[in-house]
Amino acid sequence: MPSSLGPNSPRWTSSRASGRVREDQNQTVLWARVERQVAFEEKGEEIQKNMAECKSRLEEAQYRVKELEQAGVKEGEEEEKRATELTKARAEEKKCKKDLRTWEKKMEEHRIEEKKMPWNVDTLSKDGFSKSVLNIKPEATEETEEQKEEKHKTFVEKYEKQIKHFGMLRRWDDSQKYLSDNPHLVCEETANYLVIMCIDLEVEEKHALMEQVAHQTIVMQFILELAKSLKVDPRGCFRQFFQKIKTADKVYQEAFTDELESFKERVRGRAKIRIQKAMEEYEEEERQKRLGPGGLDPVEVYESLPEEMKKCFDDKDISMLQDVISKMDPMEAKVHMKRCIDSGLWVPNANADEDDDGENKGGVEQEEDKGEEEETKKEGEKEK
Repeated sequence: MPSSLGPNSPRWTSSRASGRVREDQNQTVLWARVERQVAFEEKGEEIQKNMAECKSRLEEAQYRVKELEQAGVKEGEEEEKRATELTKARAEEKKCKKDLRTWEKKMEEHRIEEKKMPWNVDTLSKDGFSKSVLNIKPEATEETEEQKEEKHKTFVEKYEKQIKHFGMLRRWDDSQKYLSDNPHLVCEETANYLVIMCIDLEVEEKHALMEQVAHQTIVMQFILELAKSLKVDPRGCFRQFFQKIKTADKVYQEAFTDELESFKERVRGRAKIRIQKAMEEYEEEERQKRLGPGGLDPVEVYESLPEEMKKCFDDKDISMLQDVISKMDPMEAKVHMKRCIDSGLWVPNANADEDDDGENKGGVEQEEDKGEEEETKKEGEKEK
């Protein structure tokens, strides 16, 4: 074979280089196509999301209009207030309808644009079985505890006043209206704050207020559970809860009452634990303040003394204490007196300033020294 056709020939090298260039170009085109496809799909998802939110707001506005219209004509300031709210609700309904038409138009344009798009061999295949072993839809990542805590903190800082106001409501209609005006409160953060609020009130012994807030806590929890069972946004189903609870659904009302009573018992239990813990912390702080120079608690040391020694400290009688120690086993007396000194229950050489000659060497210390001397003599005699 001629050398000009070998693998190292210029023509061969040029051919390989051209192949790599074409491969890189194809790869670039493919990535650009995929990026356009992803951007297009994200745009469609955003339009759908806005449409859903707009529908939810429209439903709330329509319900509010119907509610105010059915309320009937009232007198004086109440009628003026009702008329103002009705006008406001109708304006909101009109705005929501207009917004919804805008989003529906955008969605239609998006679908037309999708039909005009050229076929992409890389995206022609669709998921056939979403639950197959080879095609499992990834689950949404759960928030970490730190993220949940930060989210709760931010929400409470922004809406704490509104949450407390909702917690103090009692009538079903008042609660429903307040949530209609403040739908952002229908969430886990509100329920969690109300639980903490209940425990705080019980700790402060404001039992009636605790029971009031507990009622609203269960209202919020029932709404959240209903939303979970229906797999919808809780802001879009809280009216269904009030409708069920107000239309004398006996089974539902009994379930609500049972859960409320159970919740109040749990709150009382949590409050008791918190109070007990606070008392233990307070007692430990007081104990630390009482500790003597040797790190012992005088109260504990006093309780551990024999009754005869306790009486001496109660009567503050040094001579009686000397007499008691002289009759005790020297080692036992020494242990007790050391504990008394370490706890500050007994201060050695307390009379040193009054008696510079050392004739009154604390009295008790002399008895201890005598006891030690006698014990030393006994040990010496045994050795002999």
